[in-house]
Amino acid sequence: STEWFENVARYVNLPPEQFAYSLLTRSQRISHENLRLRDRDYVERYEDWIAERAGVRRAPATMPIPPMFTPFTVRGVTLKNRVVVSPMAQYSCLDGLPADYHLVHLGARAMGGAGLVFAEMTCVSPDARITPGCPGLWNDAQRDGWKRIVDFVHDNSDAKIAIQLGHAGAKGATRVAWEGIDEPLEEGAWPLISASPQQYIDGVSQWSHPMTRADMDRVTADFVQSTRRAAEAGFDWLELHCAHGYLLSSFISPLTNLRTDEYGGSLANRLRYPLEVFRAVREVWPSDRPMSVRISAHDWVEGGITPDDAVEIARAFKAAGADMIDCSSGQVSKKEQPVFGRMFQTPFADRVRNEAGIATIAVGAISEADHVNGIIAAGRADLCAVARPHLANPAWTLLEAAKIGYLDLPWPKQYRAAKMQLERNLERERAQAAQAAGLSPLEQANRAQGV
Repeated sequence: STEWFENVARYVNLPPEQFAYSLLTRSQRISHENLRLRDRDYVERYEDWIAERAGVRRAPATMPIPPMFTPFTVRGVTLKNRVVVSPMAQYSCLDGLPADYHLVHLGARAMGGAGLVFAEMTCVSPDARITPGCPGLWNDAQRDGWKRIVDFVHDNSDAKIAIQLGHAGAKGATRVAWEGIDEPLEEGAWPLISASPQQYIDGVSQWSHPMTRADMDRVTADFVQSTRRAAEAGFDWLELHCAHGYLLSSFISPLTNLRTDEYGGSLANRLRYPLEVFRAVREVWPSDRPMSVRISAHDWVEGGITPDDAVEIARAFKAAGADMIDCSSGQVSKKEQPVFGRMFQTPFADRVRNEAGIATIAVGAISEADHVNGIIAAGRADLCAVARPHLANPAWTLLEAAKIGYLDLPWPKQYRAAKMQLERNLERERAQAAQAAGLSPLEQANRAQGV
């Protein structure tokens, strides 16, 4: 709460309505639904205002459209809502080829109601992989495998699908997570490169080699070729992975970039190569499709990247043509000491959005509709990436809509019977809870209507 007032200049450009909402929910202890309990009429008027700014209006005699279910347009792509399935490593490919596993994994989550579904970090060359199980986009067979998945998403849902391109750098040639995450391969490892020589795990990881100019040119060309294939496969959105200690991130963080040439030293120099890659990719990625950048907005280690740096990093990518910054943090050093908690990375998305003036994706410990609605309503981010809850339930978005009583969200025609049963079950649970609280049927009805 105090921090909000100390940095109130960050929010002065918000519309007055949103400034007031941000003030009321500044500590995030008062959530969107908690504020509704205090003043239902205010919240419903505000939800109508949010929806109208997004270009939609509720039908007569229906409840307001929750902020998380308002559309969002970037370049030529309109997302039906603000929920994003975050890129999550699955380590389930052979020779980088996406096949049936990814068709089921991504297809189910697209049908589950999210507006945008990310494929996991997809590698631009065989030696760019984190593990032998990581997907790739360095050949046409992989492109065709991805096209099959993209076509399924487009044919069976109104979700958009994104690809995240990356290079593991010094964090490559490791075992799949369930066999020892970050542990080096016992056999079949490949040489590693990064901004400077390093071991991700001291005394355990394979040493990486510092990139030469020839390495930089080769890797940039790999990113460009993978981008062309991503466009041919029909992806709606592309994200460049510049976070979590992977190759491009290793240039940005002073913890991993010890170079003394023009690619090391100042933040501007450390950004030089990631920006070269970004510009090369943006040049060949279709101009009507969005491009975002994932960054580590905080290294959680003394001497590493700070949220102040993150704002400058975002400004640099914005100037280069980025449409959005995906604000993650950490995973650059094993010495990190992150401060976890619900929505713990959202303040980074808030700062970047409202100081750098670029749209953001909030990610990290966002687990319920109340979180998403509050983040979007307050202008802390434009989209919310939900990760592990989507692993547990591919239809997380549909379920959360039902839980908050928003019944106007379309379901896939094949799932409509489940929608009716879910609504009945939730209504029964609410009635049982009210009865246990000693409310009469009339009082229960009044509570349901907010009276």
